[in-house]
Amino acid sequence: MTYRVLLVDDEPLARERMKRLLLEHHDFVCAGEAANGDAALAWLGMHQADLVLLDIQMPGRNGLDTAAALQALAQPPLVVFCTAYDEHALQAFAVKAIDYLLKPVRKEDLCRALQRASEWLMQQRAEYPLVRPSGSRTHLSARTHNGLQLIPLESVFYFYADQKYVNVHHEGGETLIDDSLRQLEDEFPGLFVRVHRSALVALNRIERLETLNSGGHKVYLRGLADGVPVSRRHLSEVRRVMKEL
Repeated sequence: MTYRVLLVDDEPLARERMKRLLLEHHDFVCAGEAANGDAALAWLGMHQADLVLLDIQMPGRNGLDTAAALQALAQPPLVVFCTAYDEHALQAFAVKAIDYLLKPVRKEDLCRALQRASEWLMQQRAEYPLVRPSGSRTHLSARTHNGLQLIPLESVFYFYADQKYVNVHHEGGETLIDDSLRQLEDEFPGLFVRVHRSALVALNRIERLETLNSGGHKVYLRGLADGVPVSRRHLSEVRRVMKEL
């Protein structure tokens, strides 16, 4: 399982160093960067992150104010402060930070913080599990050049049909499978919703529905940066099932 990290620091060198440290942790990936709190909130308005590594002393909105604003999001990311100042620790935990690291951040301290974040994120997933119909598959199978690949159903973001093939977008990447959208829709009722004649998305991944400047719509999924287009034909059904989540 891979978790998405947003780095927020007004010092480019500090962000570069943190990115190098993150490379040693394969279950965490740098999904984005921001130089201040306002930029971080703007980024999170369009993308999803599981964890924010957040500086405190920054121009404009500081880290403490940013962390407080994050709590207003529908699914706020976890926050770990990375700062050169130790006097803000009590305030940091008041805005629900899970750890407080002093700069220069040591490898072992970051490792401890990421382990704590991983435990929190796994617990969150356990609280909102994917409930599949009795008797249905727990994994999808695909024939690849490396042999048979099994894809856990709970790791699926969405299915997309391209002519006679169906592409599964999941936590491990993208894989072609032999099942049709109709077969998947019939086998897993209540787990996926059709948002387009060519796409099914996982209900337990839905985060928000956005109206585009062009007048169309996209649904955004937890753990995935890019949205999935929603057709006008299926828009009312998507809105209905989202109200019932």
